[in-house]
Amino acid sequence: MTLVTEEKKNTESIKKFALDLDASLFGVADVTEIRDEFFLDEKVRQKYNRAISLGKRLLNSVFDDIKDKPTPLYFHHYRQLNFFLDRAAFLLSSHIQDLGYDALPIPASQILDWEDQKGHLSHKKVGYLAGLGWIGLNNLLVHPDFGARFRLVTVLTDIPLEADKPLRAGCEECMKCLETCPAHAIKEKREDFDHRACFEKLKEFRNKRIVSQYICGVCVKACSGTEPV
Repeated sequence: MTLVTEEKKNTESIKKFALDLDASLFGVADVTEIRDEFFLDEKVRQKYNRAISLGKRLLNSVFDDIKDKPTPLYFHHYRQLNFFLDRAAFLLSSHIQDLGYDALPIPASQILDWEDQKGHLSHKKVGYLAGLGWIGLNNLLVHPDFGARFRLVTVLTDIPLEADKPLRAGCEECMKCLETCPAHAIKEKREDFDHRACFEKLKEFRNKRIVSQYICGVCVKACSGTEPV
C-alpha cells in the first residue's frame, strides 16, 4: 500500500487548482538556497521555502509579424499575458490562504532595478528549480515543448509541497536564437550572453517608440520548442 504524504496530497490539489485556472505549466521549487537573493524584507524571505512557478504559453500567431524588432501587437499580447498570470497567482494565493497557509504572489513583470533588469526575484531561476526548463543560450527559460514561448509568475508559500527537480537538458546544437538576435547578445556559450548589449537594444526599441516597455521577442520567436508551429 502506497502512503500519500501531506506534501504530495497538497501538491496534487494545488496543481489541479492552478491548471483549472488555465495555466499551461506548473512546478514547485525548493527556494531555501536562493531566497537570500530575493528583493524582499529578510523576515519575508525566511518565511517561505517553497515557490510555485506558473507558466502560460504565448500564442504562436502573435510572432508572425515579428522580424528584427518587437511589434505593437506583440507588446499588447505580452501585457495581456502578464495580466493573466498576475490574476492566476492572486487566485492561487487566495486559495492557499483559505487552506490556512500563507502565500505571496510576485508580479510577473515588475522591475525594481532597471539597470540590471531585476524584479523581486528571478521567475526564470524559480522556474528552472521547479523543473519547467533549462536556461538557454538566449538567457531565457526554455521548455522542451514550448521553447521560450511562455511567460512565468511565482507564488511564494509555506504550505508543505513536494519540490520538483531541475531538468537535465540543454539547447544542444540549436543556434536559431543566436542567428536572429538583433543585438548580437547571444553567444555560442550560455555564460557569454551579453546582458548589456541586450539591454541597450531594448532601450533603442523603447526610445524609438516601437514599444513602451523593454521587450524584444525576436529570440522568443526563434525558440519554439519541439512542437510544430
